[in-house]
Parts: sequence; C-alpha cells; structure tokens
Amino acid sequence: MSEDTNATFNDLYRRINAKDKQILSTEILAQGDLPVVDQGKSQIAGYTNNLAKRFTPPDGGVIVFGDHTRIVKFVDFDFAIGADGTQLIAARGDNDTRFLAFLLSAQEVPNTGYNRHFKFLKEMTFSVPTLPEQQAIAAALSDADGVVAGLERVIAKKRLIKQGAMQDLLTARRRLPGFSGEWEPVNLARESHLKARIGWQGLTTNEYRDSGEYHLITGTEITDGRVDWRRCVFVDKWRYDQDRNIQLRNGDVLLTKDGTIGKVAQVRDLPGPAALNSGVFVIRPKSEAYDATFLFHVLRSAVFDTFLAKLTAGSTIVHLYQKDLVTFEFLGPGIAEQRVIAEALDDMDTEIQALESRLTKARAVKEGMMQNLLTGRVRLV
Repeated sequence: MSEDTNATFNDLYRRINAKDKQILSTEILAQGDLPVVDQGKSQIAGYTNNLAKRFTPPDGGVIVFGDHTRIVKFVDFDFAIGADGTQLIAARGDNDTRFLAFLLSAQEVPNTGYNRHFKFLKEMTFSVPTLPEQQAIAAALSDADGVVAGLERVIAKKRLIKQGAMQDLLTARRRLPGFSGEWEPVNLARESHLKARIGWQGLTTNEYRDSGEYHLITGTEITDGRVDWRRCVFVDKWRYDQDRNIQLRNGDVLLTKDGTIGKVAQVRDLPGPAALNSGVFVIRPKSEAYDATFLFHVLRSAVFDTFLAKLTAGSTIVHLYQKDLVTFEFLGPGIAEQRVIAEALDDMDTEIQALESRLTKARAVKEGMMQNLLTGRVRLV
C-alpha cells in the first residue's frame, strides 16, 4: 500500500477563469440547446440557446463550487456557467477530478451567509492517496451517487403520477370502475366537528416536557401528511384532560391554523394520549357525512390549495379561523366510492414512503462510504 500525500488546496486544485461563458439568471430558459450549471442545489439550473456561452470541461471533468452556497458539483458535459458565485475548479497534476470533487464536498466550509467562501478552500490541507486509489474511490462513490439519483428520479415521477391521480379522482374527472352517479357538495364546517384549543388556556412552553405519556401536537410535527411522533413534546395529565374535544383519535384530520397555515395530517398509529395546542384544528366527520381519509386527501390537493390562495390573496394572513372554513366546500361521491378513492391514494403514498425510506438508507450508505474512503479508514487499493 502506497503512502498518502499531504497536500494544500493549491497543490491539488486550480481555478479556471471562464467569465466569458457566464449567463445571467434572468437569461436562463426552461428548455434549450445548452444546459446551464450554477451554484444552486440542482445539477442543471436551466438552459440557454446562446451557444457562444458553451464551456467545454477539461479532460476528466470540472468541479463547480458555489461561492455563496458552498455547494460542490462534478460536471463532465458542456454547459453555460451561471454568473453569480459560480467558481470552476480543475485538478492539478496526476489527480482525479471526480475524486477531488468528492474530497472537497466532504469538507466543512464555514457558513458566513451570502458571502464569498472560496477563500476558506485555499486554507485547507488534505491527505490524498495515489491516482489508482483515487480512481477506485471515485468509482465507488459515483456508483452510490447513481443509486441515490435513481431513487430521486423514481420518487419525483411517482409524485407526479400521484398528483395527476389526485386531480382526476378527487374532482370526478375519472371514475373508478363500478361507480356512477352525481357528486354532491360537502360543506366542511357544517358536516364536521371542527375543534381547536380555545386560546392557550394558560399553557406556556415552560410546561412542555421532553418525555411523558401525554403528547402535544403544536403543528411543527406535521410532515408530509403525517404526525412525526418522535418530535412531539409532552404535557402533564391535567393539561391533557382540560378539553376532551381535542383529545385525538386514530383517523382524525389535523389542519394547522397559525404560523404555517394549511399543513394537513391524518392521525394514524396513535402512540398514546395526544392533544393539540391552539395552532391546530382537529376535524371529524359528523356521522357518515364523508370519509375522513377522503377529506385528508382533498385538503392536500389543489382543491384546498386554491381555496387558501383566494382566502389569503392580497393579505399577510397568518391565521386560519373557523369562520374562514364556513365557505369551503368540496365535491364528494357516495361514501363507498370515497373510501375506494382514499385507499387508492393511500396506496400511492405508501409506495412513495417506501421509496423515500430506501432513499434515506442509500444516502446514509453513501455518507458512510465517504467517511471511510475519504479518510483512509477503508482502503480500496
């Protein structure tokens, strides 16, 4: 095994001046002949048809560093350069550019806000292996990147498919086999038990507990349609007992009314007693007025988004009041069809959640590989 080499940033990297290939953000198109790479998170920021701005990377590719964002990308195709804060870096000497991109992305660059950060790179030192091991590491990490990117593409596609299914199934554009008949309007306020804690009732954050039996949902725990119970705070039993109308049950639909209004979740897998603070509505159907899970999907669809947009148009509204929901109506079929539609959309959610779980694991695997391979803990050559 060869000895690693200690090197400075300037030993390994060289800066490329290509300002003549830069394009303003206002000139970036949604489609075009030449991709644009800037300092943003996405690999491609957009496109341009101005082929005079074409930059061809040197053999082995080029590193794009976001001077403001600290984002590192490896690019091995022709592109135009985003003008603001986009720095181009190539490898010096007998080094692999893709490896050096991974090495740079693993460094902790101080965050000084929307300022220049390239100066911190020039102060760094690195321990690097020989070229064959650099190439082996780069290949292994590229494979891991490919798994992550592949899952991200599949999830994005599944989300688009679900969005289309919601638009069709929740508006009667498409009917499921075996169902017919007219859909009828349902008034949310009239057909629901709609409750929230009245004020704080003296409850302060000093009464929040880090652990306990009685969960309190404040709205920040609502993520992607579910309650993340791991993020909940807790309250004492006497606080939980104050209002039975806000003691949660499986199937309840939750809607945030303060702060970030319009976040929606459905209570599932209730881990124990749970109640709400004053920033969240709990919604329950009266009798068989509608299916709660059908409503949950309606409130996460463009139907409710459009209602909220009209409600908040031209204002700086930060509250959603019960009186605001008096005018909200949605179309619904018979309860049996509602349940079948809700089950179909739930199945799509389950598939997406399973893919996201795989993505989380794939990212963790890549992170572990980077920690091991880029520090020499695990050797490939």
